[in-house]
Amino acid sequence: MTERQHLLVRGGTFAAVGDGGDISGVRGGNAPDGLFVRDARHLSRWQLTVDGAVPETLTPVADGDTARCVLVPRGGRQEPPAYTLFREQAVTDGALVESLRVTSNRPVPTTVHVEVTADADFTDQFELRSDHRTYTKIGAVRSRTVLDDGVEFGYRRGEWRSCTRVTSEPAPDAVEETGTGARRLVWALDLEPHGSAELTLQVAARPHGAPRAPEVPSSPAVATEQLLVLEGEFAEGVPFPTGWPELAAACARGLSDLAVLQVPATGPDGEELRVPAAGVPWFLTLLGRDALLTSLFALPYRPELAAATLPALAAAQATEVGLDAVAQPGKIVHEVRHGELAHFGQVPFGRYYGSVDATPLFLVLLGAYVEQTGDVSLARRLEPHARAAIGWMLDHGGLTSRGYLVYRADQGGLANQNWKDSPGAICSADGSRPSGPVMAAGAQGYAYDALRRTAHLARTVWEDEVYGALLEQAAADLRDRFQRDFWMADHGFAALALDGEGNQVDALASDAGHLLWSGLLDKEYGEQVGRRLLEPDFFSGWGVRTVAAGQPAYHPLSYHLGSVWPHDNALIALGLARYGLHDEARTVAHGLVDAATATGHRLPEVLAGYGRDTHPEPVPYPHACVREARAAAAPLALLTAVGGA
Repeated sequence: MTERQHLLVRGGTFAAVGDGGDISGVRGGNAPDGLFVRDARHLSRWQLTVDGAVPETLTPVADGDTARCVLVPRGGRQEPPAYTLFREQAVTDGALVESLRVTSNRPVPTTVHVEVTADADFTDQFELRSDHRTYTKIGAVRSRTVLDDGVEFGYRRGEWRSCTRVTSEPAPDAVEETGTGARRLVWALDLEPHGSAELTLQVAARPHGAPRAPEVPSSPAVATEQLLVLEGEFAEGVPFPTGWPELAAACARGLSDLAVLQVPATGPDGEELRVPAAGVPWFLTLLGRDALLTSLFALPYRPELAAATLPALAAAQATEVGLDAVAQPGKIVHEVRHGELAHFGQVPFGRYYGSVDATPLFLVLLGAYVEQTGDVSLARRLEPHARAAIGWMLDHGGLTSRGYLVYRADQGGLANQNWKDSPGAICSADGSRPSGPVMAAGAQGYAYDALRRTAHLARTVWEDEVYGALLEQAAADLRDRFQRDFWMADHGFAALALDGEGNQVDALASDAGHLLWSGLLDKEYGEQVGRRLLEPDFFSGWGVRTVAAGQPAYHPLSYHLGSVWPHDNALIALGLARYGLHDEARTVAHGLVDAATATGHRLPEVLAGYGRDTHPEPVPYPHACVREARAAAAPLALLTAVGGA
């Protein structure tokens, strides 16, 4: 049986360990294996052996923020284990700490030989993806230095420098070479009859560009205590619904995940910020769209997320054209990476702008933040950035020349640049893909909302009545055009997109629900869309499918063509409530909350699209992020949409 992976997360650091707490260094698969900081693997092996053999897992690591397991030497029923090992691990920013307690089960003195084989290959996360790409690293050099209390692994390539320091208390009796580049730390532990001995191992990662070495807690217990304090502070004051305990539990779980899914970022004046990362394992970094939607969902309860996300994205806003990164003046960044391959330009994602919707969502969040908090100082400070974002929408974005926000496939990056960004996700009902430029429906809704909210800021904060009137008119014109060009009268529904020739891309898709959230549709059209989304081909019982079943394009295990996304459904629920469809909003909310209840109150990034009528438990999507910020914040959006109903 394949060993499960367990993810420990804290800020910009995560560790993926097996059932027995080991890291094997396996490449590929659904999730990377190792300790990762800022897109680099700082532990590629972390394997425990006792008396020269791998112990047997008696109690495997369970889901949680601390990895705990119980191990014993391998043997048979006639030979009870001579000792038991209690292993505990936790991560903090830039570090992993482990305690290992060995307890003798014998009535006589016993010596146990414990070995931990460690290695750090500093592999970039992009090298571990299952796309079979390889990257040349000319001049790369790895080093290993034995310390009095452990070993330090180093890596350099040109100006790039990284290191990982492994130390222990007590110090190892020896640090041995293995012939593979790894090093083996060895202890001989003398145990009294039924006595115990304990080791504490600390792993400190210092990625390239880190200003200082991390502070490593003295034990997993200390790390866990710090985490509980962080999670408690983050959830403090949130009004959990008393009449719907399952929603309350989902909100609490989501807030706990959001507390740890915050990574460092920098504002326009160099100030240090903490912003929501997209998710683990592959996206523990700032993604514009994800951070904006997460902050919007959490805005009524945790406005500090928006207060950090907006300046962080303003600081990364494009100021010039960059073809490789799809950058254009005023455009908000899609993805920020800190790894070696991004640094040397071997992947385009150091700052990558391949998103048609992050820019309008930036403006939506700015307007919503002022409306929610009454704090106009941020809108004043970011006025140049907001005006530049409007300029991008009107100019490079296509609103003036094409009438809509438009994107073209990026050969070196993303083919689709709306939220459904996988290849083939924008398609007709028969599955055929549009060629040439694409005008995705959801992005037009965001643009409409962005124009209206920014018009309000112009009038009330920037005192520019003329600019406000210009934006109001642009929004009204967009609404008229959209309902003329996107509405499919024979379906009573909005098209998923228009192709470069203006033809409707006619798949029936959940994106129409985003138009309700944005308020782009007239009341009659909005009510038709809202009720249609609750028909059985759309609504699985757990949520609204990304495309309705029965179309040739539908596949329940497709990433964007039949699956159920919590954040997508959260937007739909908010939109249904906006149009007065409160019963429908409650139906969506109850489906999502039931799915969360069935999975330990945590909503995954995405679920399979199988119906609840034939599958009484939600079917997981095989490659979903285990913790995803938008999904974590989705219960908060449901609380906003329906309250405790």
